[in-house]
Amino acid sequence: MTPDHDTAHRKKQLREAALARRDALPAPERAAAADAVAQRRLPLAISAGMIVSGYSPMRSEINPVPLMRRLADAGARLALPVTPRRGNPLIMRAWRFGDELASGVWGIREPKADAPEVFPDIMLVPLAAFDRTGHRIGYGAGYYDLTIARIRAMKPVTAIGLAFAAQEIERVPATPFDQRLDLVLTESEIIDLR
Repeated sequence: MTPDHDTAHRKKQLREAALARRDALPAPERAAAADAVAQRRLPLAISAGMIVSGYSPMRSEINPVPLMRRLADAGARLALPVTPRRGNPLIMRAWRFGDELASGVWGIREPKADAPEVFPDIMLVPLAAFDRTGHRIGYGAGYYDLTIARIRAMKPVTAIGLAFAAQEIERVPATPFDQRLDLVLTESEIIDLR
């Protein structure tokens, strides 16, 4: 196996194990975790007009909506990703609670095409697994790594991983392509990686 192929294979194994742990969490426990994350005070200031991108949760992902609602109440403007063709960064489009959503790739709910593109100050990032160095394993397509890199090339952005504590692993086999998270929020703690 080549080093790149070996890393991809190892990430696939770690992803599958972490997703199995996440899937095994009972729904009430997952809902309580999302509420716990939303209620905790963030170690960064939220100012009026700041743009925060969230995501529409799929499968057993931790639900970012309670935290997004709290951030909107604090004056943040929200955005949700639109998934383009593979190999391209996500397109973040403005969104507010109550806006109608379209069905995108894999049935993920996303803003309609007429919603303006925005560039977040804070990105809430879903993940399959994470470690204490700020590396994450996603679903394998690289969308968030491409997006974080694109926005970091334009302006400062804080990438915040949202996860259940059960998704933590000892070490993610990182590559130069992988973008580090600044924070990880779980139901039990805030992990500040800055």
